Amino acid sequence: MDIKKILKEKWPYLFLLLVAFAVPVLVSSRYVFQVIVISVVWSVAALSLNLVLGYTGLASLAHAGFFGIGAYGVALLTRGGMSFWLALPLSALLATVVGLFIAMPALRTRESYFAISTLCFGVIIYIVAGNWLSLTGGHTGIIGIPRVTPIRLPFLTIEFTSLTSQYYLVLVLLLLTLFVMHRLVYSLQGLTFMSIRNNEVLAEAVGINAFSTKLLSFCIANFIVALAGGVYAPLMGSISPTVTMHILTFNWLVFTLLGGVATLAGPIIGAFAITVLIESLYFLGEYQLIIFGALLIVVIIYFPRGLMGIYDNLSLKAKDFYQQRRSGFKDVQRIAQSRGSD
Repeated sequence: MDIKKILKEKWPYLFLLLVAFAVPVLVSSRYVFQVIVISVVWSVAALSLNLVLGYTGLASLAHAGFFGIGAYGVALLTRGGMSFWLALPLSALLATVVGLFIAMPALRTRESYFAISTLCFGVIIYIVAGNWLSLTGGHTGIIGIPRVTPIRLPFLTIEFTSLTSQYYLVLVLLLLTLFVMHRLVYSLQGLTFMSIRNNEVLAEAVGINAFSTKLLSFCIANFIVALAGGVYAPLMGSISPTVTMHILTFNWLVFTLLGGVATLAGPIIGAFAITVLIESLYFLGEYQLIIFGALLIVVIIYFPRGLMGIYDNLSLKAKDFYQQRRSGFKDVQRIAQSRGSD
């Protein structure tokens, strides 16, 4: 393994990783810190949506519903006395099972019909969350959700009562999600996902089971977004049916489109960029939506690959410029050496 080559190629990502771990030291404002924590949670949710949308070509609009199932699951189980670390995977599995039953009929449809069917199922989840008073508390929601259970080691106890510890919790979740997504996307299974996205008929012609492939992608994405919801609930301390509203799904969709579809960094960049933009334009009230919408239209029309596309184009131009300068410098040296030898 060539360490120098890795550092040369991946230094921007390593730098961002160092900055991410140094955020508690760099940020002094508690409000800004809270916005960053929520942005990290949104990044995980947007990454999971990008798996079905960007890599498999499925426009799932029920994503917030599975986020809400994870949040409600953790809230109910931890209030019942269960450890957060057990409640989190159980809630994610519950969301996956629900998604499995939703996907069975929904995946029989294609393109816009699939989007409409998942939107309908997402609305059903919202209605259930708002009207099942004995379980979810209705539109009042659930309050007094216990904090994340401390991790007790023989020599150390890690508690999650401070904002800093909560930030590192969601950061670890984001890094794990990125690791899993990277391993999945650049595997044979990831290639089958992308083959379905590019040409489903051709993929089936070469022996790929399109239905099971899409079902697998859908379930993995639901599991990941439910994990994000499960972490979100104890961080907030209370939840309501708003965590299942389709507006969250549309927000994550915008994060993905703006950052760059079918990229690993795109949804994260989009989540942070849009969150910062919204907070910066908060003083404009309703007018911020006009500016936000206009900016989104410009990006979609002129930069269809999103912010990551802009970054890739600039990187290629910088690389070409550097190579041209380097080759020109070598030509000058060669001419100078030939004249010196004469």
